[in-house]
Amino acid sequence: MSKITFNNKKSPFYQALKDKVDRYFTEHKLHPAGNGRLLGKSLFQVGLAITLYVVLVFFTPGLLLSVLLCGVLGINLAAIGFNVMHEGGHQSFSRHKWLNNVSAYALNGLGASSYFWKVKHNVNHHTYTNIEGHDSDIDVRPFLRLTEHQPRRRFHRFQHLYFFVFYSISYVAWVFYHDFLKYFSGRIALGADTRKMPLREHVIFWVTKVVFLSVYIVLPVLMVGPLAALLGFLIVTCVCGLFIAVVFQLAHVVENTHFHASAEENHRIEQEWALHQVSTTSNFATRNRFISWLLGGLNFQVEHHLFPRVSHVHYPKISELVRETCREFNVAYLEYPSMRKAFRSHLLHLRTMGRPQPSLA
Repeated sequence: MSKITFNNKKSPFYQALKDKVDRYFTEHKLHPAGNGRLLGKSLFQVGLAITLYVVLVFFTPGLLLSVLLCGVLGINLAAIGFNVMHEGGHQSFSRHKWLNNVSAYALNGLGASSYFWKVKHNVNHHTYTNIEGHDSDIDVRPFLRLTEHQPRRRFHRFQHLYFFVFYSISYVAWVFYHDFLKYFSGRIALGADTRKMPLREHVIFWVTKVVFLSVYIVLPVLMVGPLAALLGFLIVTCVCGLFIAVVFQLAHVVENTHFHASAEENHRIEQEWALHQVSTTSNFATRNRFISWLLGGLNFQVEHHLFPRVSHVHYPKISELVRETCREFNVAYLEYPSMRKAFRSHLLHLRTMGRPQPSLA
């Protein structure tokens, strides 16, 4: 994969912003990692997931209540991904490395590989955000066309109507297809070179898959029967997949975010990395405390991309400094006031990308 470079020779925007953020933590005697509130929230979310699982598998209520609880469990698992795994994977959950590592492996509890995720997300997505051929998060071909740099097919004109199908199955595809594709090909991210896995990660990978199958499929089949178990599994995984996909798409695939072609001249982007992050990322519903609590601050996506190793519990204050610096440097700060408006913008973007391109003749 050809390496993309940024014009970081001086980085005046990021240096000015970083100085403010560093000063904020120093003056308030705060650590950039998570705090007791984050730990308490995480324990609650994990405990709730275990409780829902036990109720559904061992005390199986009636059909309607079971369907409702399966939906809640799907959202609950996504929240664990947002608040526990995501923070641990960025080493921002705690000031203690061991606790960050434990938190990161929460993804393995959901059936996927944290080893693969760290490379795909931390390196490719966070470095090459919205760059075609480098950021796997914008590559859903051939089913969806997310940027003008991707080929258009006739069925894409309906993608704003059928997108939810592929978002819903994304979790199952992640666990049962993409992880195995990465494992056997050795290529963890889009366009990446092959990578040799440590023996420890080979063992963790297979243990993860066996435990996932046992807990999420085999045991429920034995306890409630194959039909009910399959239905419950589909509801949980589809709700979880849809929720995760929508949240991440609202941060980068909306009307005003920028996308870059894979073949920039000399494989160089003529702006500093931090400005690239601001132009390709958008916030939403940052004044909604419940949304921020549930999504682990991923609605403060601009701040997260600028300071991925800072916990989301600090983002509301950090966002004030980012806004201030953007005004000083005359940089557009992208944000939608609500999740509903961000979702509408995502749909409009999908519809625009699905339409035939106007002829230049």
